[in-house]
Amino acid sequence: MTSIVWFKRDLRASDHAALARAAALGHVVPLYVYEPDYWTQPDVSGRQCDFVKESVADLATTLARMGTPLVVRVGRVVDVLDTLRAEVTFERLISHEETGNAWTFARDREVGAWCRAQGVAWEEMAQSGVVRRLNGRDGWAKQRNAYLRKPQIEVPERLNGPVLASDAVPAFGGDDHCRLRQTGGRAQALSLLGSFLTQRGQTYRRDMSSPVTGETSCSRLSPYLAFGCLSGREASQATAVRQREVIGTREGWGSSLKSFQARLAWRDHFMQKLEDEPALEHRCLHSAYEGLRPRVPDAARLAAWQAGETGLPFVDACMRYLDATGWLNFRMRSMVMAVASYHLWLDWRDTGLHLARQFTDFEPGIHWPQVQMQSGTTGMNTIRIYNPVKQGKDQDPTGVFTRRWVPELAAVPDEYLQEPWLWAGAAQILDTSYPAPIVDVAEAARHAREKVWSVRRGDAFRSEAARVVDKHASRKDPQGHFVDDRAPKRRKGSPLPAKDSRQLGFEF
Repeated sequence: MTSIVWFKRDLRASDHAALARAAALGHVVPLYVYEPDYWTQPDVSGRQCDFVKESVADLATTLARMGTPLVVRVGRVVDVLDTLRAEVTFERLISHEETGNAWTFARDREVGAWCRAQGVAWEEMAQSGVVRRLNGRDGWAKQRNAYLRKPQIEVPERLNGPVLASDAVPAFGGDDHCRLRQTGGRAQALSLLGSFLTQRGQTYRRDMSSPVTGETSCSRLSPYLAFGCLSGREASQATAVRQREVIGTREGWGSSLKSFQARLAWRDHFMQKLEDEPALEHRCLHSAYEGLRPRVPDAARLAAWQAGETGLPFVDACMRYLDATGWLNFRMRSMVMAVASYHLWLDWRDTGLHLARQFTDFEPGIHWPQVQMQSGTTGMNTIRIYNPVKQGKDQDPTGVFTRRWVPELAAVPDEYLQEPWLWAGAAQILDTSYPAPIVDVAEAARHAREKVWSVRRGDAFRSEAARVVDKHASRKDPQGHFVDDRAPKRRKGSPLPAKDSRQLGFEF
């Protein structure tokens, strides 16, 4: 029997259920398809494509050593499968489940229809704690944790199968190549995992909030998890081994590794939201927030935010850093999104697409629930309006990060760096070398707070919010651990529960 193993966001041979299943059945044709239509979607970019190309090349080297080269094709998946059927007889298509964007969901439906029409059995296998066709969140944590505790899937000793030609891969994603982005491939992932667990992660819990310290102290594994160079189970189990090794030490490892494990759990939790409700990529989770912000964005504000030219130094530094590196630490991701949604009053769909393209580690299942959470449109989360001036002072107290990425402020004294408009010499730079702030921070926050909270009044809002909480909210104990019991019922007259408020960003 010959099986096609279709690689998507699972670019590895280790802990790979689909590959192991195919190898056990007989001959294997490992397949990766570059889909031109996908790389024209508004939420993907050249930096992601470059990362994927490197990861696919790394995977191809691994599979070649195992005995069967990776077949790389370009085109629509159903057309590629049609072509392959003329080259080799196969009875089965095996892949991992994917929680992707709307385009990949539609593509998978098309593949499913093709398989049914051709009499090809398509097996989709879980590769994370996300549960397909989940009926409700009660008991989800138990299922997720049970999956994480299972032994990793062993790598087949050898693959057997026909050797087929690959296509030349054209350039995708335009000219966005992101000069300082992370390099793709499993070797890089394993190196980062090892250095994080033995060296860099010691101060993770303390240092992950600042872009200054987070660049080193964060795991930096997010793009490798997003594209499956490393499985979440591999990361979790390696961390558990290290946790046992550091028991009894007083060097910060215990709390840092515990926090990291929690982030891995949150990752599955947020991906489960998009799996359960794919429409939240396009519409507010709570319908009362539709129309709250203009659907046609203020073009000048949007452009200024994207370019790091808002006149708010710390926001601009973060946006420029993100553009150059393809990464940003978790709290700053939250802040730049919140400033866009509250202070600049831009709709999350427009700003969310820009961030999706900027993040090398773009993971739809994490991104869109988080974008909505930071914009206050879920109906169940605490409304968190970050003060970008305070964040700059707190997270970049010496100004080293801001000055590096906003060099126009070189002449501004430290005490005025995050609010240069208060400096006596502001006229030297504002609206000459650096823009004046495009909004009044305090006034914009006040206006946004009033607008967002006004939506929450009334029984109709509460009724729908209760449904959202029941379907999507975490089941946590007071310490923030995922549990399996039903969320406690709200007492009459009490405020709506602020679920998931511990999670402040998209990256860990």
